[in-house]
Formats: sequence, structure tokens, C-alpha cells
Amino acid sequence: MAASRPGASSVTARWEGGWRCRVAAGGFDLVVDEPVSAGGTGAGPMPTEYLLAAAASCYALALAWAAGKRGVRLPDLAVTATGTYDGPRFSRLRLAVASTAPPELIEPLVRPALAHCYVSNTIASAPPVEVVLAGAAGEPALQVG
Repeated sequence: MAASRPGASSVTARWEGGWRCRVAAGGFDLVVDEPVSAGGTGAGPMPTEYLLAAAASCYALALAWAAGKRGVRLPDLAVTATGTYDGPRFSRLRLAVASTAPPELIEPLVRPALAHCYVSNTIASAPPVEVVLAGAAGEPALQVG
């Protein structure tokens, strides 16, 4: 895990029509879409799947970090994130950890990893969401939230 983090991180989503966006993130180009059954084209994961991917991958990295600090190997480590829909949000997020390492080696890593997982910490603290409309000069014209 990085020793120091920048004060802020940003990604930009550009709407491409329908239910599809292209997101620039860390020098990568991501496609976000809805499935055909929901009116999208199915060209990429849904936004909520990216949220789950962020939670699963961040926690997997945090577990690997915690294991490394303790000299523990986690062969075949996999973390599956599952969100339970409740209207327009998830009412529950579940992280399931799998590895061929014995559970008694993994269990002591669970809490330290959770403490170092930026994504699960952010979700757990439910920070306010601010919506800012950019003015002509790129300055905020209106802030909501």
C-alpha cells in the first residue's frame, strides 16, 4: 500500500448517449453502460458493478498488504463483493474472501485489512455527496449538497 496519498483524486465521466459513459481514470479509459435489458448496449459494466469492483479489489490489496506485513502467503486470494439492492442504492455490501490458505491464517488479517481499505472506509463513513455545476470559467456556479 502507498505510504502517502494525494489529498484528492478525480475521474471524469463523459456521457456518450443512452446509458453509456466513457470514464478517464488514472490514465485508463473505462466504459460504463447498462445491460440491454435495462436499455443500455451492454458495452461495459454498470456503475454499481464498478463500485463493487472497487470494494473487492481494494480489500484484496489490503489483505495482501496485511498478509505481507505478517509474513503470511495468501495463494489464490480472491475477494467477491456482493451488493444487495434496495431501491436506488445498496442496503448491504458483503465481501467474501477465498484462498487456499487455511482460515486460521486469514482471520487475523480481516480487521487490519479493513482498517486500511480506502474504499470500504469511505463507504462505511458515508461522506456527503456534493454536486457542483461549473461556471463559464470553470469556477463553481452552484453547489448543491
